[in-house]
Formats: sequence, C-alpha cells, structure tokens
Amino acid sequence: MENVRATSRPALWLMVSIILVALNLRPSMAAVGPLLSAIRGDIPLSYSLASLLTMLPVMAMGLAMFFGLSVSRWLGEQRTVVVSLLIIGLATVSRLLLDSAAELILSAVLAGVGIALIQALMPALIKSRFSDNVSVCMGLYVTSIMGGAAIAASFAPLVMTRTGSWRMGLAIWAVLALLALLFWLAQRSGVPIPIPAAQAQRNGSFFANSRAWLLAIFFGLGTASYTCVLAWLAPYYVEKGWSEQNAGLLLGFLTAMEVLSGLLTPAIANRSRDRRLVLMVLLALIMAGFCGLILSPQHLSLLWPCLLGLGIGGLFPMSLIVSLDHLDNPQRAGALTAFVQGIGYLIAGLSPLIAGMIRDQLGSFEWAWWSLTGVMALMLLMALRFNPRHYARHIH
Repeated sequence: MENVRATSRPALWLMVSIILVALNLRPSMAAVGPLLSAIRGDIPLSYSLASLLTMLPVMAMGLAMFFGLSVSRWLGEQRTVVVSLLIIGLATVSRLLLDSAAELILSAVLAGVGIALIQALMPALIKSRFSDNVSVCMGLYVTSIMGGAAIAASFAPLVMTRTGSWRMGLAIWAVLALLALLFWLAQRSGVPIPIPAAQAQRNGSFFANSRAWLLAIFFGLGTASYTCVLAWLAPYYVEKGWSEQNAGLLLGFLTAMEVLSGLLTPAIANRSRDRRLVLMVLLALIMAGFCGLILSPQHLSLLWPCLLGLGIGGLFPMSLIVSLDHLDNPQRAGALTAFVQGIGYLIAGLSPLIAGMIRDQLGSFEWAWWSLTGVMALMLLMALRFNPRHYARHIH
C-alpha cells in the first residue's frame, strides 16, 4: 500500500473518517453500566448475567479478530468498514425493541462482531497509510474509541431521563454509526483504498511464537482493567448511594481522562523507541486508582477515576504500539496486532464476568478491584521485557 502524506487533504479526510468510525467501537457497551439498575428493574438480571452484556461482545471481538483480516482481504477494506458499521448500527437500534435478557445479550454480541472487524483492520491501515506518524495516528484512533465510551457513559442516563426509556438510552448511539458511514463513503473518492496484493504471510505462525503470546497476554490483562471498570464502576457507585446520572457522569469523567491520556501518552512515548518507562508509569497510576476506589471511594472521588483513566487510557494505545514496533512490514504488523487483540480480548472478556460473580458471592466489588491491582503488579514485571533492541530476535 502506498503511504499517504499526513499533510495531504485526502489523508486528513481519511483520518477524520477513522476517528468517526472509532467513536462507534464502545457505546454499545459503555451505555449499559450507567443504565443497569433501570434495565434490571425491567428485565430480571443477576450481576453475573448482566456482566455478559460486556463480556460477550468483548469475547466476540476476540474471536472475530482471527478472521477479521481475512474478511477485509475478501471484501476489501472499504466494504469491510461499511458492513461493520451497518452491523453495529443495526445491533444498536434493535435495542428499541428488546423485551428479554437474551435479546439484549444477542444485540451486544452482534455489535461485538462488527467492532472486531474494524479493530482487526485499522492498525495495519494506519501503519501503511501514516507510516511517518504511526504513534500519533494510533493515539488519535484509540482515543476516539475511548471518546465514544465517554460520550455514551455520560449521556445515556440523560437520554433515559429525557425520554423515560432506558431502551432509547441504549439505541440512540446508532446515530454515530450513520454519521461515520456517511463520512467513510464520502472519503472513498479522496483516498484509494487498495487491497494488498501480498497477503500477510504466515498469520497462523504467531500461535507458536512466545513473544506474540507475551504481547497478547499483556494487552489482554491491561484491557481487562478497562472492560471491568467500564462494566462495574457506575454500578459500584450506585451501590454507594450515588444517582445513576452522577455515576454515569463519573464514568464519563474517567473515560474523558482516558481520552486525554490516549492523546498525550503516544506523543510523549514517540520520543523514544523504548516504551518501558512509560508503560510502568501508566501501570502505577492504575494501581493507585484501584487502591483509592477500595480504601476511600467517597473521599477524593474524582481523583481515583482520574488516575485510572490516565493509566488505562495510555496503556491501551501503548500496548498496540509496542506490538506494532516489533515488525516493520505493515501487513505482518497488522496480523500481529490482530493476533494480540484476538487473544487479548478473549482474556479481557472474562474480567466483567469474574467481577460480577465476585459481587454475587461476596456482596462487594472491592475484591475485584484488589484482584486487578495484583494483575497490574504482574504487568509491571512483564513490561520490563519489552526492550526494543531485542525485538528482531523475538519476531521477524
């Protein structure tokens, strides 16, 4: 694929389109947590069952990663994004008609498949089109993903209050899919999006590569903290006596901090190819945030989501950037990030379920936060192994 100059108008149009597409990759999950008590008032849901609304789409995202690149080579990048946005939009708008937990969960899984097809495709597309600015463009892309979560978490309770319907609070985000679809189709004439003639060779070979597994587990454990907070932070504060509106705004504030960190962290990290110090600072911020949630949730209640958001928001793009750093060839790097995200999302998808089960059994989310603090400590040790001087030795 030819690289598009980052300063050209077609490239700018493409980047705006990518940002709008990315805004659609989390609202189907992020809107659920703040509305959960209203949903549970209408549809019988235990916390374990409610966790499936976050867990299953994340698992679907993981599984779909493994055939996402094949689908994009078959359909072409342009049509893959169009089909994915249509799937996400239809799954989201279908929530206006839901009457059972099974239908709600099915809509979440369907959205997860559409999300995965886009997420499998985008890192390779960005690395090939914006090869001179991969870190910055990946930061914009991932930040937009988290921006979509911030918008949905903050405004879903407001939509529910104004319309008197939690279904509308979940379904309104189909508008974002329509907007992204219009922009994506409009930029089609501006930037040709060819299918690479040479397919990413040896896609399956990553299963036998220990470094690919280390990267996948690192991404999965980091994303586990993201999915768990997305699913359970708002319900945790509702249990502490907060209103749904305020709990949703708190989650929105956390995701706004993720957006800020997602923009700044890759730009800061771009100064050096050795990303280890940045990764360790981010993990320390997350650990401090979880400790604050447990020990003092009502005091300094904005500080803990702030620390969590800054840590999680930077860790998400940096995990993908470290994976992209390992390989120069865009297709091979794209295949590696698809593998990393595939395994990673399967790992991350379990965290809301485990936390929901902990809540059902022990009556509190605090043990879930403690568990995630331990996981972040383990990731500190893993981060030490990402020495860029040894990348070529591990994957080529």
